[in-house]
Amino acid sequence: MPDAVVVGAGPNGLAAAIELGRAGLSVLLVEANDSVGGAARTEEVTLPGFLHDVGSAIYPLGIASPFFSSLPLSEFGLDWIHPDVPLAHPLEDRPAVLLERDLGCTAERLGADTGAYRALLGPFVERWPSFTRAVLNDPLRWPSAPLLLGRFAGVALRSTQAVARRFHDVGARALLAGNAAHAGTPLGLRMTAAVGVTLMAAGHAVGWPMPRGGAGRITQALARYFTSLGGVIETGRRIRSLDELPPASAVLLALTYPQVAEITAPALPAAWRHRAARWRMGPGAFKIDWALDGPIPWTDPEVERAGTVHLGGTFDEITASERRPWRGRLHERPFVILAQPTLFDPSRAPAGRHTAWAYCHVPNGWDGDAAGRIEAQVERFAPGFRDRILDRAIWSPARLEAWNPNLIGGDVNGGALTLGQTLGPARWPLRGWKTPHAGLYVCSASTPPGGGVHGMAGYHAARAALRHTFGMR
Repeated sequence: MPDAVVVGAGPNGLAAAIELGRAGLSVLLVEANDSVGGAARTEEVTLPGFLHDVGSAIYPLGIASPFFSSLPLSEFGLDWIHPDVPLAHPLEDRPAVLLERDLGCTAERLGADTGAYRALLGPFVERWPSFTRAVLNDPLRWPSAPLLLGRFAGVALRSTQAVARRFHDVGARALLAGNAAHAGTPLGLRMTAAVGVTLMAAGHAVGWPMPRGGAGRITQALARYFTSLGGVIETGRRIRSLDELPPASAVLLALTYPQVAEITAPALPAAWRHRAARWRMGPGAFKIDWALDGPIPWTDPEVERAGTVHLGGTFDEITASERRPWRGRLHERPFVILAQPTLFDPSRAPAGRHTAWAYCHVPNGWDGDAAGRIEAQVERFAPGFRDRILDRAIWSPARLEAWNPNLIGGDVNGGALTLGQTLGPARWPLRGWKTPHAGLYVCSASTPPGGGVHGMAGYHAARAALRHTFGMR
């Protein structure tokens, strides 16, 4: 009989299980799929020898995670690779905007916006460890760095469109828009600028690395460390009711709120489950993995220096693109996030061959085909790209959800990033990680601090369980 059971072996579930195991508890980790990893897995989905990150691929918050940084993951097979440049943003009729590791170098290339860029990002880059601890904590608790977080709130509580008024040149505005668009919500909403500024500051402070060998190396390292602590993993076991779990003092669910609502009756009050079931999911992802016979032929060769590429053109284009999925439609020229890992990690493809990974936002659960529009955006900035394609794997929202049921309707963030679901009334009744039922906790991307592969939701839920259920501090 374990002390604790964790359901879901993605990054957050693994993090929760590890933190409980480090406290000396016996922990059972149960996973529905045949392998651990959640949305951080690497598979051959096109041609033999081509390794693709089906879910996440680039990890600024992974390397920045205070919890992951506390673990000896390098001893269990995790090796970070840093591209020459974290991010490139191609533009038509002018050089691409590069987010370099060096803040000053990036700022100097922005011309008239040099000072504004430094002023926006400098405080967070300079105090990066304090900043990450603050933003990856519980947003409803007193912050560890109140003055710094107060400064960040002045950005986070505004929309990206409002923050972009600091800039005048197309380059700086496009760079901000592309980073903020990772939120998956319209750039006119509050909280989107928080995502953009955090990702840009991370690029300067710690980079946007990738794991050597693929995303699965992160979760494999976490799983190996967990079992080294005496933890037990059971795969291929889908839990549809809490009654299917063995007796334990604590149960932690690395599931989205709508999933939790389904499996917790009658353990949780109907009012709580109703709130959880109404948790709003964000737009879905429509994704393509490519096997290529060579590198992507970018018009601007500087783009080859970047591990991640944002394809969407100007601020206004990206703003228009990200507004459409929120309204149930897809833009003709969707904003595309692309990763080109084999330029920096040749172990993922046969000699001389390459892989690439890209997605755009679509309405949640959308059943259309965005492949042609995604490839047109790549071709727009890399003429001849389609001629390099040997094979492709297309992932609609429904296929992504079938691959990982936490990705409801293709949403990769565990819910829509809105002010109400982050700090407001939609969040308050759900109590963070603790539920009304004694010993039952939630530790998915639906809980603070939200989406991203950083394990902090799992860590915080485990700490809550250690305090409230096991009486540990």
